[in-house]
Amino acid sequence: MASTNQPLTPAQAMNRAAALCARSEQAPADIRDKLHKWGLSACDASQVLQALMQQGFLNEQRYARAFVKDRFAFNGWGRIKIAHQLRLKGIPSTAIDPAMDAIDESQYRQRLIDLLRAKWRTLSGREPRSAWAAMMRFAVSRGFETSLASECVHLVTHLDEQDD
Repeated sequence: MASTNQPLTPAQAMNRAAALCARSEQAPADIRDKLHKWGLSACDASQVLQALMQQGFLNEQRYARAFVKDRFAFNGWGRIKIAHQLRLKGIPSTAIDPAMDAIDESQYRQRLIDLLRAKWRTLSGREPRSAWAAMMRFAVSRGFETSLASECVHLVTHLDEQDD
């Protein structure tokens, strides 16, 4: 292992990056940043990235699928927020769109309803318009589409009124 003051050679960087990619899916932009932090020149970093892609360690489509699956399942993010984060990581639309299509529409809607129900319980006692606005802000901040958020907020608040 190289010390923090000594830059890695391209071979050392390739081995370290390959090990990192073998443990979990990585975005090419994140690996590029790491290569630069490890002291590689732009030319060497580009060659290492290309080699990682050719050897199958880096794959934008695979990364996008894993990112979408994880952020939807574990973070409860909507499509807008997920796509935005992927674009920030330099993933092209050609990889983002198919990954987003993998989200089941009924699960997507149910996830939003579940999130809204939990949020609704925290808003008891608020004035109805204020509670509705808070629910909408919550849903939109999670990256769900405004039209779906509005529909689900209405559904959740209406169902909870019937449950009382």
